[in-house]
Amino acid sequence: MRRRRHLVVWQKQAIFAGCASALAMFLLPRPCFAGPPFLTDDPVPVDYGHWEIYGFSIGAFVKGAAAGMAPAIEVNNGTLPNVQLHFIAPLAFSRSNGMSTEFGPGDLEFGVKYRFLTAEPDDWWPQIGIFPMLEVPTGNAERNLGTGSTHAFLPLWLQKDSGKWMTYGGGGYWINPGPGNKNYWFAGWVLQRQVTDSLALGGEIFHQTSFATGGPGSPCFPLGSKDTTGFNLGGTYDFDQNHHLLFSAGRALQNASTTNAFSYYLALQWTF
Repeated sequence: MRRRRHLVVWQKQAIFAGCASALAMFLLPRPCFAGPPFLTDDPVPVDYGHWEIYGFSIGAFVKGAAAGMAPAIEVNNGTLPNVQLHFIAPLAFSRSNGMSTEFGPGDLEFGVKYRFLTAEPDDWWPQIGIFPMLEVPTGNAERNLGTGSTHAFLPLWLQKDSGKWMTYGGGGYWINPGPGNKNYWFAGWVLQRQVTDSLALGGEIFHQTSFATGGPGSPCFPLGSKDTTGFNLGGTYDFDQNHHLLFSAGRALQNASTTNAFSYYLALQWTF
């Protein structure tokens, strides 16, 4: 799931490519779910003894550059009651104007979701959980396919259901080491409705603070030094009880041409 451009001639293009790749890595993950198809996640783990497996593609585009994961696999398991183990293994891509597309293994993601407060639909309180995650630098940072550092995300998520409506959100803190980087916050909220027995549609709004110092030492100067707000619209279609299609698309509302002119998420999910 984050970076992008600026300096001089070929150096400018190379930095732009690296920042586009980082942008995708910081805004994408999380692939992770009611989360997917959105960036914002929820506190509800996979049911005890059950699995979710996703084959997905996610991408972000700015002027002259694109980055993302295609294909990638996500596996979630209800290991214990109210506890879910999480894993993502992607093939990443990165492309900028005047440079060839790079493609190869990206950074791995590991996580544990724990719901510590449950709630029934008639209860006034929400479900609440945590979902700490670790991004391991297995992608080649020199080819703009990884961040080159280990990153961690420490979020808190809430969810409330009411009839055909579901709303969830929250946020957390990213620990973001690396030259020119700094730690930052992410927050988002989703509203979703079950339109038919098979189709659910919804949208999210999210905000992320700057993840780069903005100084000459930052590889994404000055773009990563700016906060950004964006949105996604999407949904889920159930082919049957075990097979599902997830989709979303959106863009940034701030500095869109340099942070996220267009982004998408598309997945096939198998549950059992």
